[in-house]
Amino acid sequence: MHPSARDNSRHCPAGAGQGTLQGMRADVLRVFALVAFLGLGSTATAQHQAPARAGAAQHKPDHMAHTFSDADKYAREFDDPSRDAWQMPSRVIEALDLKAGQSVADIGAGTGYFSTRLARAAAAPMVFAVDIEPNMVAHLKMRVAKEGLKNITPVQATADGPNLPEPVDTILLVDTFHHIPNRVEYFRTLKASIKPGGRLAIIDFRRDAPAGPPVEFRFTADQISAELAEAGYALASSHDFLPRQLFLVYRAK
Repeated sequence: MHPSARDNSRHCPAGAGQGTLQGMRADVLRVFALVAFLGLGSTATAQHQAPARAGAAQHKPDHMAHTFSDADKYAREFDDPSRDAWQMPSRVIEALDLKAGQSVADIGAGTGYFSTRLARAAAAPMVFAVDIEPNMVAHLKMRVAKEGLKNITPVQATADGPNLPEPVDTILLVDTFHHIPNRVEYFRTLKASIKPGGRLAIIDFRRDAPAGPPVEFRFTADQISAELAEAGYALASSHDFLPRQLFLVYRAK
């Protein structure tokens, strides 16, 4: 009860039920006044709290939450041959300049679009195809066995990290950065999975790309670099040949 209501209740005559008609009417009026006061107070409180609830509902998430559990459905999309025209996988792998004997982790590997191409590159690196979706990992295992790619190891990730069995020379994230929550902490922890002198390559949609995630989950190069700087990385190089995506390469400080 509002403090003013408690003050008003103390002023109600104790013998009002035994007073004159006029006194009884006065008491009734006081009761109505008190009820009205409390009603107005409740309305005012509700009106005051409403903006807070609205503000909470408008809180902007830091990542795009999405499930990719239907591996067969996404295989038709991710591995559509028409993707090659704008994804340019051969040029991406050439730019990574992998060497024989090196290893690479494809985090957010999905159905294996990049993992299988990395495994077939001239350097024939050891590829860890990492995904958080169990159905995607199962799909990767079947694809690797079917295509006889012995240098790919599918890995089940968690929300906290990639669960890599060993550090690698290069970590690649394609269209995955915007799906990761708590990115600064995630990438700070990820440094332990990169060999000394190793690299972290981020490929993600430009803000003006004709397709991709909602614009609020598309980041500029400066935004990505600022988060990664906080996590302990420095921009080593960048490539601008991809028509829809940024291609940024970092090293741990």
